[in-house]
Amino acid sequence: MATASTIVPAQRTASAFPIYWKETKYEFLKLLRTRSFSLSVIGFPVMFYVLFGVANKHAYEGSVSIAKLMLGGYACFGMVGAALFGVGVGLAFERSQGWLELKRASPMPPMAYLLAKCLTAIAFGLIIVTILIAIGTLFASVTLTPVEVAKMLGITVAGSTVFASMGLLLALIVPANAAPGVVNLIYLPMSFASGLWIPLQFLPHFVQKIAPFLPTYHLSQLMLSVFGYRDQMSLATHWSGLAGFVFVMLGASWAVFHRMEND
Repeated sequence: MATASTIVPAQRTASAFPIYWKETKYEFLKLLRTRSFSLSVIGFPVMFYVLFGVANKHAYEGSVSIAKLMLGGYACFGMVGAALFGVGVGLAFERSQGWLELKRASPMPPMAYLLAKCLTAIAFGLIIVTILIAIGTLFASVTLTPVEVAKMLGITVAGSTVFASMGLLLALIVPANAAPGVVNLIYLPMSFASGLWIPLQFLPHFVQKIAPFLPTYHLSQLMLSVFGYRDQMSLATHWSGLAGFVFVMLGASWAVFHRMEND
């Protein structure tokens, strides 16, 4: 009996990995081949950075390079968009089409579906940030050390995970036909007010007061800390802000999901 109890979990773990891998692989390929998603999610931050970042490659605010500052902002803008549209809008559409019931009826582990969407959002975030880094170093005179690049990619993984939790909640509470509009209504003003498009010091004073209450602001400050450009708050405060945001999003998602199950 003792032998059987130790072998069975190991077999389940070994057999579950290919399922997680295939679910993630096909989720990534599906979104990559959906041109309306992949071209817009990757294209918008790249286009904006070329227009505003590369165009300001010789501009400095004191010792701060504007092109480098904007590289951090548009990296955050891109990864947040990939997470909100990939997880939030995608999951809302699939929920309305009955895909969740089909997945739950299959022998697939329940977490494989959500984990695949989160990992796909991370993958798109890494693609966007890598392209922006290449454009910045090749055309905007931005210099980055290997350590800075590694830190940027690490923050991309963390940031994509944070906003995937927000996408999960939106997918549960927003109807599928309204999801793109609602996501844009939240995503675009939040990006602007956090200084992701235009450096925060150039925005109106009242916007600068709002910014610290937004999760995108804490993410952008963590990204800018890689270059030594962050504000006066400690890194622990920014990480704590994002961690609290994740707990709120996941807690609300759990409550909404169980309410839907009981109705």
